[in-house]
Amino acid sequence: MRSFAPGYELIAPRSLAEALERLHSEPGVWRPLAGGTDLMVLFEAGKLAHRKYLGIWNLAELRGIEVHPEFVDLGALTTYTEVRRSRLLQEEFPLLGRAAAETGGIATQNRGTLGGNIVNASPAADSPPALLVYDARLELLSAAGSRWVDYAAFHTGYKRMDLRAGELLGRIRLPRDKQGWRHYYRKVGPRKAQAISIVCFAGAAQAAGGRVFQARVALGSVAPTPIRCRRTETALRERPAEAAAALQAEISPIDDIRASAVYRRRLAGRLLEEFRSAMML
Repeated sequence: MRSFAPGYELIAPRSLAEALERLHSEPGVWRPLAGGTDLMVLFEAGKLAHRKYLGIWNLAELRGIEVHPEFVDLGALTTYTEVRRSRLLQEEFPLLGRAAAETGGIATQNRGTLGGNIVNASPAADSPPALLVYDARLELLSAAGSRWVDYAAFHTGYKRMDLRAGELLGRIRLPRDKQGWRHYYRKVGPRKAQAISIVCFAGAAQAAGGRVFQARVALGSVAPTPIRCRRTETALRERPAEAAAALQAEISPIDDIRASAVYRRRLAGRLLEEFRSAMML
């Protein structure tokens, strides 16, 4: 049954400073609302438990793609459509472009944001594996200032994050250090479009002559959080024959309505094989 709209409160701060002050002065009372592509699904189903929201969609301080010599900063409100339209992102961070293209339909891509995808904290989200591969860092803002954290350490458990009371995700920073690497992205779902992933695999490697010198591997839908598979990366560099076993030791899939844990394990192994083959071309 759909939620009762008058039972909810939505206010729209005029500036980032006003939004941060509201979060600081009333801790735990207000939650940020950006594109709303996930929250509105819960609202329509009558399952949106929290009642007070800060509408941050119009905050210019959280928008924009800034290019620097050593990194690119993406505002937390960067949409999937903006990712797809950025030539630089498509050229230097193609996995992020692939993830954006795989996320929902056109309406979702126009409205959904990278920041929202991150703090929604779904282990099946499409962009987190790509962000993990690209060694993303997150700027967390509060009325007291800002701090940066490695995205690989941000998710601490299912729907749990290193996000303190009063903090808001401001920017996503991507180091420009993967030029010349080969990139691989594969999302497998129950259908080809607008589906939640059964397994999502993102990888990049610096390889030549049949040898991997550097590698990044990250998966979604195989653990309580999106995961960076560091032991698998080490095996690809140093002990390629052990890479498959390393991957299986790092993932912990579950049975759910979309697939069984056994199927997810087999699929993750198959995607690793595809990734390795693609890196050796």
